[in-house]
Amino acid sequence: MTNNRKVALIGTGMVGMSFAYSALNQNVCDELVLIDIDKKRAEGEAMDLNHGLAFSHSSMKIYAGGYDDLGDAAIAVICAGVNQKPGESRLELLNRNCEVFKSVVNSITESGFSGIFLVATNPVDIMTRITYNLSGFNPSKVIGTGTTLDTARLRYLLGDYFSVDPRNVHAYIIGEHGDSEFVPWSQAMISTKPISKILSEHPHKFAPSAMKRIAEDVRCAAQKIISAKNATYYGIGIALTRIIRAILNDEKTVLTVSARLKGQYGQEDVFVGTPCIIGKNGVNRLIELDLTKEETDLLHKSCDILKNEFNSLNLTKNI
Repeated sequence: MTNNRKVALIGTGMVGMSFAYSALNQNVCDELVLIDIDKKRAEGEAMDLNHGLAFSHSSMKIYAGGYDDLGDAAIAVICAGVNQKPGESRLELLNRNCEVFKSVVNSITESGFSGIFLVATNPVDIMTRITYNLSGFNPSKVIGTGTTLDTARLRYLLGDYFSVDPRNVHAYIIGEHGDSEFVPWSQAMISTKPISKILSEHPHKFAPSAMKRIAEDVRCAAQKIISAKNATYYGIGIALTRIIRAILNDEKTVLTVSARLKGQYGQEDVFVGTPCIIGKNGVNRLIELDLTKEETDLLHKSCDILKNEFNSLNLTKNI
Protein backbone atom coordinates (compact mmCIF):
# COMPACT_ATOMS: atom_id res chain seq x y z
CA MET A 1 0.00 0.00 0.00
CA THR A 2 1.34 3.43 -0.99
CA ASN A 3 2.29 5.89 1.74
CA ASN A 4 0.84 9.11 0.32
CA ARG A 5 3.41 11.30 2.11
CA LYS A 6 6.59 9.26 1.56
CA VAL A 7 9.29 10.43 -0.85
CA ALA A 8 12.41 8.54 -1.93
CA LEU A 9 15.47 10.44 -3.15
CA ILE A 10 17.90 8.59 -5.40
CA GLY A 11 21.21 10.42 -5.58
CA THR A 12 22.58 12.40 -2.63
CA GLY A 13 24.77 14.83 -4.55
CA MET A 14 24.39 18.60 -4.36
CA VAL A 15 21.09 18.71 -6.27
CA GLY A 16 19.59 15.85 -4.31
CA MET A 17 20.62 17.24 -0.95
CA SER A 18 19.55 20.78 -1.84
CA PHE A 19 16.14 19.26 -2.47
CA ALA A 20 16.26 17.29 0.80
CA TYR A 21 17.20 20.41 2.78
CA SER A 22 14.42 22.40 1.08
CA ALA A 23 11.92 19.59 1.71
CA LEU A 24 12.83 19.55 5.40
CA ASN A 25 12.49 23.31 5.77
CA GLN A 26 9.14 23.35 3.96
CA ASN A 27 7.90 20.19 5.70
CA VAL A 28 6.78 18.92 2.32
CA CYS A 29 6.47 15.23 3.22
CA ASP A 30 6.24 12.96 6.27
CA GLU A 31 8.97 10.49 5.33
CA LEU A 32 12.13 10.92 3.25
CA VAL A 33 14.43 8.03 2.41
CA LEU A 34 17.87 8.76 0.97
CA ILE A 35 19.32 6.23 -1.46
CA ASP A 36 22.78 6.38 -2.98
CA ILE A 37 25.32 3.96 -4.40
CA ASP A 38 27.55 5.34 -1.63
CA LYS A 39 25.51 4.12 1.34
CA LYS A 40 27.89 5.71 3.84
CA ARG A 41 27.35 9.12 2.28
CA ALA A 42 23.56 8.69 2.39
CA GLU A 43 23.81 7.75 6.07
CA GLY A 44 25.90 10.83 6.80
CA GLU A 45 23.48 13.11 4.95
CA ALA A 46 20.51 11.64 6.83
CA MET A 47 22.30 12.12 10.14
CA ASP A 48 23.14 15.74 9.30
CA LEU A 49 19.53 16.55 8.36
CA ASN A 50 18.12 14.81 11.43
CA HIS A 51 20.33 16.90 13.69
CA GLY A 52 18.53 19.98 12.40
CA LEU A 53 15.00 18.66 12.96
CA ALA A 54 14.73 20.36 16.35
CA PHE A 55 15.14 23.75 14.67
CA SER A 56 12.55 23.11 11.97
CA HIS A 57 8.76 23.02 11.93
CA SER A 58 8.89 19.40 10.85
CA SER A 59 8.68 15.96 12.41
CA MET A 60 9.77 14.34 9.16
CA LYS A 61 11.24 10.86 9.33
CA ILE A 62 14.57 10.95 7.46
CA TYR A 63 16.83 7.95 6.96
CA ALA A 64 19.24 6.25 4.56
CA GLY A 65 17.77 3.21 2.90
CA GLY A 66 17.76 0.96 -0.13
CA TYR A 67 15.55 0.28 -3.10
CA ASP A 68 13.43 -2.10 -1.03
CA ASP A 69 12.18 1.01 0.81
CA LEU A 70 10.55 2.28 -2.39
CA GLY A 71 7.67 -0.18 -2.50
CA ASP A 72 5.26 2.12 -0.66
CA ALA A 73 6.71 5.50 -1.70
CA ALA A 74 4.48 8.07 -3.37
CA ILE A 75 7.29 9.74 -5.33
CA ALA A 76 10.74 8.67 -6.51
CA VAL A 77 12.99 11.68 -7.10
CA ILE A 78 15.92 10.80 -9.36
CA CYS A 79 18.97 13.04 -9.05
CA ALA A 80 21.51 10.30 -9.81
CA GLY A 81 23.94 10.56 -12.69
CA VAL A 82 27.59 10.62 -13.68
CA ASN A 83 29.72 13.71 -14.15
CA GLN A 84 31.13 14.65 -17.54
CA LYS A 85 34.75 13.60 -18.03
CA PRO A 86 37.30 15.98 -19.58
CA GLY A 87 36.99 15.75 -23.36
CA GLU A 88 33.84 13.64 -23.17
CA SER A 89 31.09 14.50 -25.65
CA ARG A 90 27.50 15.18 -24.61
CA LEU A 91 26.42 12.00 -26.39
CA GLU A 92 29.03 9.90 -24.59
CA LEU A 93 27.85 11.34 -21.28
CA LEU A 94 24.25 10.58 -22.19
CA ASN A 95 25.07 6.96 -22.98
CA ARG A 96 26.82 6.55 -19.62
CA ASN A 97 23.84 8.08 -17.85
CA CYS A 98 21.61 5.62 -19.70
CA GLU A 99 23.54 2.84 -17.99
CA VAL A 100 23.02 4.51 -14.61
CA PHE A 101 19.30 4.94 -15.24
CA LYS A 102 18.92 1.36 -16.42
CA SER A 103 20.13 0.20 -13.02
CA VAL A 104 18.24 2.85 -11.03
CA VAL A 105 14.86 2.64 -12.77
CA ASN A 106 14.86 -1.15 -12.92
CA SER A 107 15.68 -1.32 -9.20
CA ILE A 108 12.84 1.09 -8.45
CA THR A 109 10.23 -0.83 -10.45
CA GLU A 110 11.39 -4.18 -9.05
CA SER A 111 10.66 -2.86 -5.55
CA GLY A 112 6.95 -2.76 -6.36
CA PHE A 113 6.95 1.03 -6.64
CA SER A 114 3.73 2.34 -8.17
CA GLY A 115 4.05 6.06 -7.49
CA ILE A 116 5.29 8.98 -9.57
CA PHE A 117 8.76 9.37 -11.06
CA LEU A 118 10.23 12.88 -10.80
CA VAL A 119 13.49 13.30 -12.73
CA ALA A 120 16.03 16.09 -12.22
CA THR A 121 19.15 14.60 -13.85
CA ASN A 122 20.28 16.54 -16.92
CA PRO A 123 19.65 16.65 -19.80
CA VAL A 124 16.32 16.32 -18.04
CA ASP A 125 13.99 15.99 -21.04
CA ILE A 126 16.03 13.10 -22.46
CA MET A 127 16.47 11.41 -19.08
CA THR A 128 12.74 11.67 -18.36
CA ARG A 129 11.94 9.99 -21.67
CA ILE A 130 14.47 7.25 -20.86
CA THR A 131 12.79 6.77 -17.47
CA TYR A 132 9.42 6.45 -19.19
CA ASN A 133 10.76 3.86 -21.65
CA LEU A 134 12.49 1.85 -18.93
CA SER A 135 9.65 1.89 -16.42
CA GLY A 136 6.69 1.21 -18.70
CA PHE A 137 4.67 3.55 -16.47
CA ASN A 138 1.77 5.67 -17.62
CA PRO A 139 3.33 8.87 -19.03
CA SER A 140 1.29 10.99 -16.62
CA LYS A 141 3.33 9.43 -13.80
CA VAL A 142 6.75 10.18 -15.31
CA ILE A 143 7.69 13.85 -14.92
CA GLY A 144 10.86 15.86 -15.37
CA THR A 145 11.64 19.20 -13.78
CA GLY A 146 11.59 20.57 -17.32
CA THR A 147 11.56 24.37 -17.49
CA THR A 148 10.08 24.87 -14.02
CA LEU A 149 13.21 26.63 -12.78
CA ASP A 150 13.64 28.55 -16.04
CA THR A 151 10.08 29.85 -15.70
CA ALA A 152 10.79 30.93 -12.12
CA ARG A 153 13.91 32.76 -13.32
CA LEU A 154 11.86 34.48 -16.04
CA ARG A 155 9.17 35.61 -13.62
CA TYR A 156 11.76 36.90 -11.18
CA LEU A 157 13.48 38.99 -13.87
CA LEU A 158 10.21 40.28 -15.33
CA GLY A 159 8.95 41.14 -11.86
CA ASP A 160 12.14 43.07 -11.20
CA TYR A 161 11.90 44.93 -14.52
CA PHE A 162 8.22 45.85 -14.20
CA SER A 163 8.42 46.38 -10.40
CA VAL A 164 5.74 43.80 -9.65
CA ASP A 165 5.56 40.70 -7.46
CA PRO A 166 6.79 37.74 -9.58
CA ARG A 167 3.72 35.80 -8.40
CA ASN A 168 1.64 38.20 -10.50
CA VAL A 169 3.74 37.56 -13.60
CA HIS A 170 2.13 34.94 -15.84
CA ALA A 171 4.76 33.96 -18.37
CA TYR A 172 6.49 30.71 -19.28
CA ILE A 173 9.68 29.24 -20.64
CA ILE A 174 8.82 26.22 -22.78
CA GLY A 175 10.69 23.66 -24.88
CA GLU A 176 13.95 21.92 -24.09
CA HIS A 177 15.58 22.71 -20.75
CA GLY A 178 18.57 23.99 -22.66
CA ASP A 179 19.69 26.21 -25.51
CA SER A 180 16.50 25.90 -27.60
CA GLU A 181 14.11 26.94 -24.81
CA PHE A 182 12.16 30.15 -25.43
CA VAL A 183 9.51 32.55 -24.12
CA PRO A 184 6.13 32.52 -25.92
CA TRP A 185 5.64 36.26 -25.50
CA SER A 186 2.15 36.09 -26.97
CA GLN A 187 1.11 34.34 -23.75
CA ALA A 188 3.01 36.57 -21.29
CA MET A 189 0.99 38.74 -18.91
CA ILE A 190 1.26 40.93 -15.84
CA SER A 191 -1.91 40.10 -13.92
CA THR A 192 -4.44 39.95 -16.79
CA LYS A 193 -2.70 42.44 -19.10
CA PRO A 194 -0.50 41.20 -21.96
CA ILE A 195 3.11 42.33 -21.66
CA SER A 196 3.04 43.28 -25.35
CA LYS A 197 0.28 45.78 -24.57
CA ILE A 198 2.17 47.21 -21.59
CA LEU A 199 5.19 47.74 -23.84
CA SER A 200 3.14 49.50 -26.52
CA GLU A 201 1.35 51.72 -24.00
CA HIS A 202 4.54 52.78 -22.18
CA PRO A 203 7.25 52.98 -24.87
CA HIS A 204 9.31 55.52 -22.92
CA LYS A 205 9.28 53.41 -19.75
CA PHE A 206 9.54 49.82 -20.98
CA ALA A 207 11.45 48.52 -24.01
CA PRO A 208 10.97 45.40 -26.19
CA SER A 209 14.76 45.06 -26.26
CA ALA A 210 14.65 44.45 -22.50
CA MET A 211 12.42 41.42 -23.10
CA LYS A 212 15.04 39.93 -25.43
CA ARG A 213 17.73 40.59 -22.85
CA ILE A 214 15.68 38.97 -20.08
CA ALA A 215 15.00 35.87 -22.22
CA GLU A 216 18.71 35.59 -22.95
CA ASP A 217 19.59 36.07 -19.28
CA VAL A 218 17.28 33.16 -18.40
CA ARG A 219 18.82 30.97 -21.10
CA CYS A 220 22.35 31.73 -19.90
CA ALA A 221 21.61 31.71 -16.15
CA ALA A 222 22.87 28.20 -15.45
CA GLN A 223 26.18 28.78 -17.25
CA LYS A 224 26.73 32.05 -15.39
CA ILE A 225 26.15 30.29 -12.06
CA ILE A 226 28.39 27.38 -13.06
CA SER A 227 31.20 29.75 -14.08
CA ALA A 228 30.94 31.41 -10.66
CA LYS A 229 30.51 28.37 -8.37
CA ASN A 230 30.92 25.27 -10.58
CA ALA A 231 27.34 23.98 -10.29
CA THR A 232 23.69 24.90 -9.80
CA TYR A 233 21.69 23.18 -7.08
CA TYR A 234 19.71 25.46 -4.75
CA GLY A 235 17.21 26.66 -7.36
CA ILE A 236 16.50 23.21 -8.78
CA GLY A 237 16.27 21.77 -5.26
CA ILE A 238 13.55 24.26 -4.39
CA ALA A 239 11.83 23.61 -7.74
CA LEU A 240 11.69 19.89 -6.92
CA THR A 241 10.10 20.73 -3.58
CA ARG A 242 7.49 22.86 -5.33
CA ILE A 243 6.54 20.08 -7.74
CA ILE A 244 6.33 17.53 -4.91
CA ARG A 245 4.12 19.81 -2.84
CA ALA A 246 1.76 20.14 -5.81
CA ILE A 247 1.59 16.35 -6.13
CA LEU A 248 1.23 15.42 -2.46
CA ASN A 249 -1.34 18.14 -1.77
CA ASP A 250 -3.20 17.51 -5.03
CA GLU A 251 -2.96 21.23 -5.76
CA LYS A 252 -3.81 21.00 -9.47
CA THR A 253 -1.42 23.88 -10.02
CA VAL A 254 0.19 24.78 -13.35
CA LEU A 255 3.93 24.10 -13.62
CA THR A 256 6.17 23.86 -16.69
CA VAL A 257 7.37 20.31 -16.14
CA SER A 258 8.83 18.00 -18.76
CA ALA A 259 5.89 15.91 -19.94
CA ARG A 260 5.15 13.67 -22.91
CA LEU A 261 3.42 15.30 -25.85
CA LYS A 262 0.68 13.18 -27.40
CA GLY A 263 -0.41 15.21 -30.40
CA GLN A 264 -0.21 18.63 -28.78
CA TYR A 265 1.45 21.18 -31.06
CA GLY A 266 1.59 18.44 -33.70
CA GLN A 267 4.26 16.55 -31.73
CA GLU A 268 4.32 12.92 -30.60
CA ASP A 269 6.38 10.90 -28.11
CA VAL A 270 8.73 13.64 -26.96
CA PHE A 271 9.18 14.94 -23.41
CA VAL A 272 9.47 18.71 -23.28
CA GLY A 273 8.90 21.58 -20.84
CA THR A 274 5.31 22.76 -21.15
CA PRO A 275 2.59 24.03 -18.77
CA CYS A 276 0.82 21.13 -17.07
CA ILE A 277 -1.77 20.81 -14.32
CA ILE A 278 -0.02 18.87 -11.55
CA GLY A 279 -1.86 16.92 -8.86
CA LYS A 280 -1.87 13.64 -6.96
CA ASN A 281 -1.85 11.60 -10.19
CA GLY A 282 1.08 13.47 -11.69
CA VAL A 283 0.22 15.27 -14.91
CA ASN A 284 -3.55 15.70 -14.77
CA ARG A 285 -3.63 17.60 -18.02
CA LEU A 286 -1.23 19.28 -20.42
CA ILE A 287 -2.24 22.85 -21.30
CA GLU A 288 -1.74 23.53 -25.01
CA LEU A 289 -0.91 27.21 -25.41
CA ASP A 290 -2.32 29.25 -28.30
CA LEU A 291 1.06 29.91 -29.87
CA THR A 292 1.81 32.11 -32.85
CA LYS A 293 3.25 30.45 -35.96
CA GLU A 294 6.73 31.73 -35.07
CA GLU A 295 6.43 30.32 -31.55
CA THR A 296 5.11 27.01 -32.86
CA ASP A 297 8.10 26.78 -35.20
CA LEU A 298 10.45 27.42 -32.27
CA LEU A 299 8.79 24.65 -30.25
CA HIS A 300 8.99 22.24 -33.19
CA LYS A 301 12.70 23.05 -33.54
CA SER A 302 13.22 22.37 -29.84
CA CYS A 303 11.33 19.07 -30.05
CA ASP A 304 13.34 18.04 -33.12
CA ILE A 305 16.59 18.64 -31.23
CA LEU A 306 15.38 16.41 -28.38
CA LYS A 307 14.14 13.70 -30.75
CA ASN A 308 17.40 13.64 -32.70
CA GLU A 309 19.44 13.48 -29.51
CA PHE A 310 17.32 10.66 -28.13
CA ASN A 311 17.51 8.73 -31.41
CA SER A 312 21.31 9.10 -31.42
CA LEU A 313 21.63 7.18 -28.17
CA ASN A 314 22.86 3.60 -28.14
CA LEU A 315 19.49 2.38 -26.91
CA THR A 316 19.95 -1.22 -28.03
CA LYS A 317 22.71 -1.45 -25.45
CA ASN A 318 21.30 0.83 -22.80
CA ILE A 319 17.56 0.17 -22.83
